[in-house]
Amino acid sequence: MNVAYLRSCDRGNDSLCPIFRLGDIVRGAGETFSDMAVEGGVIGIQIKWDCNLDRFMQSCLPRYSFRRLDEKESNRSLYPGLNYRFVKYHMVNGVEERTLYKAFGIRFDVLVFGRAGRFSLVQLIVYIGSTLSYFALTTLVIDWLIQTRCYSAEVGQNYSERKVESVQDKQQCILCVSYVDEKRLRLVKKSHKKSLQDLKAMSEWHKDNSVHLRAVLCLLQQDVGDSQAPPTQKSDLTVKHRRPAWCKCDRCASSSSLPQEELCCRRSDGACITSSPLFQQLVLRRSLLEAVLLHQDPLSPPVGEVQTAALRHCAYRLYISWRFGIPPPDTHPAIPSCSVWRIRNEYPSSDGQYSGFTPSRTTPTS
Repeated sequence: MNVAYLRSCDRGNDSLCPIFRLGDIVRGAGETFSDMAVEGGVIGIQIKWDCNLDRFMQSCLPRYSFRRLDEKESNRSLYPGLNYRFVKYHMVNGVEERTLYKAFGIRFDVLVFGRAGRFSLVQLIVYIGSTLSYFALTTLVIDWLIQTRCYSAEVGQNYSERKVESVQDKQQCILCVSYVDEKRLRLVKKSHKKSLQDLKAMSEWHKDNSVHLRAVLCLLQQDVGDSQAPPTQKSDLTVKHRRPAWCKCDRCASSSSLPQEELCCRRSDGACITSSPLFQQLVLRRSLLEAVLLHQDPLSPPVGEVQTAALRHCAYRLYISWRFGIPPPDTHPAIPSCSVWRIRNEYPSSDGQYSGFTPSRTTPTS
């Protein structure tokens, strides 16, 4: 197709000629030019261009069609056809006047629809593989091939042994419990129905907290000359609750319905661990908590009132280090209810909401 062809081609003799007359386009849309020229209109020139790139270019030729796009009935549209207004200004005897023109015309919108494709062996293989995987036929084919003579008997035996492999239950949660009236740690399996206080121990573990004691003594020695008055004792919120049946120290709260949070600091009746002076010095002392947080992050800003959660979480970690030392591997230390509520009373949440016990050694109770 060149310039000479475009100048000499005739649409009547050549269906591929891209030169159209207005009358031919209007007639192709099923309209008459004399009627349409009165009020104007919009005609769409639709070009459908579907190509198969694997064949010759003769099969990749456009097809033309025409249709009217606007509403020509005056009873269905307020302004049928196509028109627009414009203004021209001019001077008459020194006075500026304007003339409003309403023009009617025919607008042509060219709409091109096309799709092209070419065969690809790679795409065919991908589609076949996806289909086989979807219908789980790949496993059947591999099983059949391995059982045949394509592979040795040793390979088939090894494949059969590894095809079904037993795995241990990774969801089993082992909790570590420390009672103030017992010297050894108890390891119990988490239960969703029975209280943690009433669970029987699977085994016992020797407590090793020598590292924690050395670190705490160093921090306390640095704080001996501190003139700051010790933190005031706040009233324990847990005493306002009715004593649960599993409580042995008379300071636990039964505000949670989770069995893994129903734990007392004692195995038998007696004084609560929160009444011990060491609990105040090793767990609740604000200067010690701030020193621990600064030791973990020397460049952290001073802890303010808005960061009470950091102090609360640090108190949880100090209690675990004090009472558990280094917990056994793959276990989760459980803090007693009385200790949790004593820490929350000292460093409460601003909204009074707590997430509760989370069985993880890296995520403290909030």
